[in-house]
Amino acid sequence: MSEDQLHPGLPPSRAVGAAAVEFLAGAGVRRFYTVPGESFLPILAAVAADPRLTLVSTRHESGAAFMAEADAKLTGVPAVAMATRGVGAANLAIGVHTAFQDSTPMIVLLGQVETDHLHKEAFQEVDLTAFFAPIAKWAVTAHRADRVLDLLERAWDRAVSGRPGPVVVALPADLLDERTRQPVVPPAPATSGETLPPAAPDAVARLSGRMLAARSPVIIAGSGARGAQEALRTVAERHSCGVYTGFRRQDVFPDDHPLLLGHLGLGGGPTTQALREADLVVLVGSRLDEVTSQGYTLPAPGTDLVQLDSEPSTPGTGAVPVQRLRADVPGTLRALAEIAVTGGRRDWSVARARYLDAVAEPPAADTPDGGLDPARVVTALRRALPDDTVVTNDAGNFAAFVHRYWRFTHPHSQLGPVNGAMGYAVPAGVAAALAEPGRSVLVTVGDGGFLMTGAEVETAVRTGAGLTVAVFRNGLYGTIAMHQARTYGALAGVDIGPVDVAAVARGLGAHAITVTTEKELHAAVEEVAARGPGVTVLDIVTDPDLIAPGRRLSDDLT
Repeated sequence: MSEDQLHPGLPPSRAVGAAAVEFLAGAGVRRFYTVPGESFLPILAAVAADPRLTLVSTRHESGAAFMAEADAKLTGVPAVAMATRGVGAANLAIGVHTAFQDSTPMIVLLGQVETDHLHKEAFQEVDLTAFFAPIAKWAVTAHRADRVLDLLERAWDRAVSGRPGPVVVALPADLLDERTRQPVVPPAPATSGETLPPAAPDAVARLSGRMLAARSPVIIAGSGARGAQEALRTVAERHSCGVYTGFRRQDVFPDDHPLLLGHLGLGGGPTTQALREADLVVLVGSRLDEVTSQGYTLPAPGTDLVQLDSEPSTPGTGAVPVQRLRADVPGTLRALAEIAVTGGRRDWSVARARYLDAVAEPPAADTPDGGLDPARVVTALRRALPDDTVVTNDAGNFAAFVHRYWRFTHPHSQLGPVNGAMGYAVPAGVAAALAEPGRSVLVTVGDGGFLMTGAEVETAVRTGAGLTVAVFRNGLYGTIAMHQARTYGALAGVDIGPVDVAAVARGLGAHAITVTTEKELHAAVEEVAARGPGVTVLDIVTDPDLIAPGRRLSDDLT
């Protein structure tokens, strides 16, 4: 007679690893991303056996972490990244840092050495709690099998509550095979940001009054406004506020709306003037990080500042917080939209025209050294692909062209790391295609970023993910080259060899096209638009001198 037959009134006995997977599946997790390791074999087996779940084996742990981060950023529901012990965990860390700075909920499960071997510098041992503590909302190591489910419940709550972020649970290998009869009671499935109530009605009314009374009120919208684009639009219209989007948060407000005045990205340029002149700035679900605040200079000192966020942070810019609402952002926006009475119309036409002029497609640039203008590459891709295409971008100067010339008009259509992590775009594109297989996905990446994590093209091919990868190949670490040229007038260590990216992509199983002229570009994007499911890599040779919108590298070289 089995143990379960001997105890018919108790929950069935199961391995702790299987119980952990059951908890996460019940909470709403659908995808686990990993490089498999020997220290969490029971977890792997349980995920593979659960029909609700997809186990995605990646080519590198950084790819697994980037995928889990992008999955949650797109869907709002945490995904799981897994790695083994010290070596796998170290590789995974870059994606955890990305989730931390991007306020993305993520569950990280790490295999660990057996409990009897802890603190003996066992094979691949690292103190994982200490290692991840600075870059995670919470990091913990389980020491008893009967505490694993409790720790996962606490981890889940921390990941999705307040300012969302990554949580790390290290699981010694010997605990995962132990048996447990603990009942598995997953939390109610919830997306991040739903754990707080909306702001109180009187606070909402005061905010509405401030916005209507201000001379020149401006909204800065960030990731906390995701999922409430319609309410945000209504709030802006009824209060006649100009709107800026935070760094790499361009999908929270439609670019084709007349109140959109700019994106607070790198080198904000002339489109920040309306923000500089604002007397009231309403920060909606956004931190004033270094880029969004344009080097901690905006909003300007003396500007009245209202913060609406799940965890309002210290501004650090000199602006004066006159109201702080610690509340659910989408719910508060909906409440604000409902009570608002349309106020006097402010004329934002000059600021809007300034923005439209900055993002207009430029004429073909003079490229005596050969290669294409990245601005024209972006606009050609935008014309060919659906408006709701999910666009992922890597770190690098090429991304400035994506931010300026792609017109984000649909919610949940931009995946970019605010921490500037290289190697993000290809894994993020794979995750987007797996999470929302019915949508078009465009990966934008430089040759430097592609050579870091481009092997995840194989993951896309193997899993049937459909996406287009546009590689802007200029043979440089462009961002560093620009800084070196501007500072020293010379370059050092930024060159990348003339890698045949198309050949690499074909070797990974993708369809690939090399593009060197505008004629080839237009033929390639037409082919991409006409192709069915699958992975296509565009190896696009761009002019290294066109280092940023309106800027040439040669102008700073001596």
